[in-house]
Amino acid sequence: MIQIPLALVADYANVSREGKLNILGVFDQVYAPNVPALHPQMQLVMTIVADRGEANKDHAIKIELIDADNIETIFRIEGKIKFEQPKSGEDVRINQTIQLNHVVFNKYGEYSLKILIDGKVQRSIPLKVVKPPMP
Repeated sequence: MIQIPLALVADYANVSREGKLNILGVFDQVYAPNVPALHPQMQLVMTIVADRGEANKDHAIKIELIDADNIETIFRIEGKIKFEQPKSGEDVRINQTIQLNHVVFNKYGEYSLKILIDGKVQRSIPLKVVKPPMP
């Protein structure tokens, strides 16, 4: 079984040499005075946990950003992941950051950043594009 207990969008994140996950500027809204709006950089941050039975197998991973109506796909990233065999009695635990550059939102509203593993949605992160609040 594979799970994603943590998934979010942030301004910046990294994984230290010791495996610690460092996150700055977690958000779920993008402020845009006009659309289409270009968001220069954000990071998808996630922790993937898999039991020992999932080790040494190829798993398909897909990350896609779609609008609320499932009509427009902003981007899609596809690849494969393979978990190494963990120490005896432990699950596999991976902290991962993915930098997303130059994301263009064509309209205001709700979006969803979906993380699929082996074709199954493991996590969905809501994201809104809104006009900035009035001062």
